[in-house]
Amino acid sequence: MYTIYLVEDDMNLNQILAYYLEQEGWQVSSFMDGEEARRMIQQKPDIWILDIMLPGMDGYQLLKEIKKHNNGTPIIFISARDADLDRIVGLELGSDDYLSKPFLPRELVIRTRKLLDRVYGHLVKEIAPIHSIEIAPYVIEGQARIVKCGLDGTIDLTSKEFDLLMYFVLHIGQLIQREQVLKQVWGDDYYGTDRVVDDLIRRLRKKMPELRLETVYGSGYRLVKT
Repeated sequence: MYTIYLVEDDMNLNQILAYYLEQEGWQVSSFMDGEEARRMIQQKPDIWILDIMLPGMDGYQLLKEIKKHNNGTPIIFISARDADLDRIVGLELGSDDYLSKPFLPRELVIRTRKLLDRVYGHLVKEIAPIHSIEIAPYVIEGQARIVKCGLDGTIDLTSKEFDLLMYFVLHIGQLIQREQVLKQVWGDDYYGTDRVVDDLIRRLRKKMPELRLETVYGSGYRLVKT
């Protein structure tokens, strides 16, 4: 059973969303303000759903605190403010999805299910029996969703960065096109530009500079094992 932490200060909307999420068999804990939610970060739920405008501590601050404790935890932002600005800021801070109010509760359920499946579903199932994979100097723990590097300790990756890494690891040596990455990491319902793939790869390369993730110009990318 997945555990979901829902942070929404509108009591009626909070209750409605919690009801719809619970109907999926998920365990939902609801919070009405950012400070209350912050005190529960150590509990490490499977996913956070955050409103941006919150009393006490806004969604941006709360997201930063969550990422400090568990950078791989997936997060969905919801907001009634400037959709484009909030979406950009949220993604830059590490959120995985965004919903602009008003929205139908079923849409949140569908997006939550897809994100949970993408983060904890088939990619982890494929690599779980291996427990860990070494691509020197990195050791990738599939079940724990962490990357270790010698004495430097753990490398903090967002859930999308880890999904991208797993996809290349599971297809090491193969040419991967942008369209394949979009479908695998963002899902079939993504309709934005494929340049987000280049940005995600740039971030992964910055965090893992020894990773031999090559650009095949005009075609895509390939992970080469040293």
